[in-house]
Amino acid sequence: METMRAQRLQPGVGASGRGTLRALRPGVTGAATATLLAGAPGLPLPPGAAGSPAVLREAVEAVVRSFAKHTQGYGRVNVVEALQEFWQMKQSRGADLKNGALVVYEMVPSNSPPYVCYVTLPGGSCFGSFQFCPTKAEARRSAAKIALMNSVFNEHPSRRITDEFIEKSVSEALASFNGNREEADNPNTGIGAFRFMLESNKGKSMLEFQELMTVFQLLHWNGSLKAMRERQCSRQEVLAHYSHRALDDDIRHQMALDWVSREQSVPGALSRELASTERELDEARLAGKELRFHKEKKDILLLAAGQLGNMHSSNC
Repeated sequence: METMRAQRLQPGVGASGRGTLRALRPGVTGAATATLLAGAPGLPLPPGAAGSPAVLREAVEAVVRSFAKHTQGYGRVNVVEALQEFWQMKQSRGADLKNGALVVYEMVPSNSPPYVCYVTLPGGSCFGSFQFCPTKAEARRSAAKIALMNSVFNEHPSRRITDEFIEKSVSEALASFNGNREEADNPNTGIGAFRFMLESNKGKSMLEFQELMTVFQLLHWNGSLKAMRERQCSRQEVLAHYSHRALDDDIRHQMALDWVSREQSVPGALSRELASTERELDEARLAGKELRFHKEKKDILLLAAGQLGNMHSSNC
């Protein structure tokens, strides 16, 4: 029984969805899933940071200077060191960092500017250089700055999921989808599932909640949620299973295989999706937004492209 249940909850679309793009059309997963994903709170920038690039840059610099003043004293800030110090400090104060406090940087291969760098925080959240960076070192600093700003701002009490926040978010979801209050109290409805997710994460920060929601966003994007429903998985089963499952190589591999199948049935589907994803990633990066969903999509699509390349090579 458990083996069958585990198979039904696999992230792959499987034979029922392979070879078509039907599972990717907006809304095919139903209002329930759409509510769960669209209603989830994202990661708004700190007050004053939204707007023009100049305003964002000023807000980032202000937060970096403030953090440095309280931890390192006045003077020039080594923002890369400051970001690492911030997370080591969190760990020393008892933060549950399952993979340690290491901050990981990834440079996008390039022989000429502008250079782009991504930084992944210990919890999995990802940010990128948001300025024109003439050197690789500057790209690294730019990524560290936006990550430090979000890390610091995420500690503010207003960024915690509280009863008040849950009520406000559920009310907004009800208004957006013309729902009624009974739906919010029923875990078998989309809005009820959304409420369940929020209440299950009460006390956590927005950054932590976004890290969890990335898994569901990817399952939605890939058509996996629809496939699970067709395999008779209940919404509660899916929520319970993936709320406690980290995004891992197995999930990425399963989704990449789905894209290999789609490309084989609809030539060009993979390249079109990759081009769209890269545009979204660049736009979000330059706006200073959290990037893990977009970055994971790109990595999955590149993995699929690599698998296709290997298949073509072996057939030659």
